[in-house]
Amino acid sequence: MMWATCVRVLGQLKGDPRSIGLILVVPAVLLALVYWLYQNEALAPGQPRTFDRVGLMMLGIFPFVVMFLVTSITMLRERTSGTLERLLTTPIHKADLLFGYALAFSIMAGLQALVAAATAYWVFGLKIAGNAGWVVLISVLTAVLGVALGLLCSAFATTEFQAVQFMPVVVIPQILLCGLFVARDQMNGVLEAISNVLPLSFAVDGLQEVAAHKDPSADLVTDLMVVAAFVVAGLLLASLTLRRQST
Repeated sequence: MMWATCVRVLGQLKGDPRSIGLILVVPAVLLALVYWLYQNEALAPGQPRTFDRVGLMMLGIFPFVVMFLVTSITMLRERTSGTLERLLTTPIHKADLLFGYALAFSIMAGLQALVAAATAYWVFGLKIAGNAGWVVLISVLTAVLGVALGLLCSAFATTEFQAVQFMPVVVIPQILLCGLFVARDQMNGVLEAISNVLPLSFAVDGLQEVAAHKDPSADLVTDLMVVAAFVVAGLLLASLTLRRQST
């Protein structure tokens, strides 16, 4: 049943070129904009490019944002159209249904991460100390985090506009506090404490660990485990929102 749900959702996405473009193309285009912002910066000999730092973080942030948006809106359509309610009247288990959705979007998230990482490395020459495979893994993990939170938040919206309204509540604070603009240890105590419990902060920390170390560090493993735990928690909470009557 999980695989059937996954195939059905992927089939729906296949017939929606705008969603495919948003998932696969938009992160790479946004990454190009980031590169062009710093293209003409003056660098001293041996000084790393700003793009190598900011662009690397964006490989975690962009997939998270895009997959949250796509997943929350798509799942809301399933709820409001009655598709989800009809499925829940069948013998299919709620876990199979939910993880079928999650698997379908996670497959797209993996493709998205590969496209964005390939753009960063091969087109814009991203240079960091660590292996690109770890960067792709973190990008996929943050995208799946966006999927989990999107599935959860879709239960609390009745229109697509309301689904988008969760962006300033769930997504933007994490972007502001993840260390992109100000190092987390330089924030005031309250903001630092909040950033320490936000999953995107751990994803960005993991990317920074990859950038700084050639071999995976213990901190990197910890960051990956924390983000994975948030993904599982988000999916479990989302499963509680599946009920017979759509909201």
